[in-house]
Amino acid sequence: MRQAYFITGTDTNVGKTFVTASLAKGLRAKGHSVGVMKPVETGCEIKDGRLIPHDALALKDAAGCLDQLDAINPYRFPPPISPNIAARLEGVEIDFSKIDAHFRELQRLHDIMFVEGAGGLLVPLTETETIADLVLFLGIPLVIVAASRLGVLNHTLLTIESAKMKGIEIKGVILNAPKPQDGDQSVIFHKAELERLTGVACLAEIPFTDAKKEAPESIEGLLRAFL
Repeated sequence: MRQAYFITGTDTNVGKTFVTASLAKGLRAKGHSVGVMKPVETGCEIKDGRLIPHDALALKDAAGCLDQLDAINPYRFPPPISPNIAARLEGVEIDFSKIDAHFRELQRLHDIMFVEGAGGLLVPLTETETIADLVLFLGIPLVIVAASRLGVLNHTLLTIESAKMKGIEIKGVILNAPKPQDGDQSVIFHKAELERLTGVACLAEIPFTDAKKEAPESIEGLLRAFL
């Protein structure tokens, strides 16, 4: 049975792309055909007159797939701002049906799909729809990447509460350290408290690692949650 998951964050810069790429690379190494999507990416570099979606390219490289970049990343914009505003400035309307068509096409080609969102769950994509609405439109479970630092309980509880209110199925939470945690005494309590307060599984705790290095050993434990 083919699987698919939507990766969201509790905020920007919490490590969604790092986690998604690590999952794609790890499952690929175990012999799985992995597909990836970054439906909307803002803050794209302009090079030789073309927009370069660095996150989408990182995911494509990690998955080792030959899929067309325009299918992986149907919408890309230069300014690093909310997708709905970036689209408005370009005179573009983000169409969920177009994203879904690419998703279904890619899903047919792969054992497992990871779709990475932009920012958090309630980031606006259109004038009336958010990332949460896209998750519901695609009809796939949600994986929440949370920055393991002081404040993560509030941010993650808000995300989980919002997802549950909208009827979104939650696969679990991944606690990721985007920065060194030296001196932050709160981190030792995050996993147990989140599971106690929400009943949602914490799939892994990933310590800070140089992005240029291989994914840490904790990724191995995380991979088992998707096999």
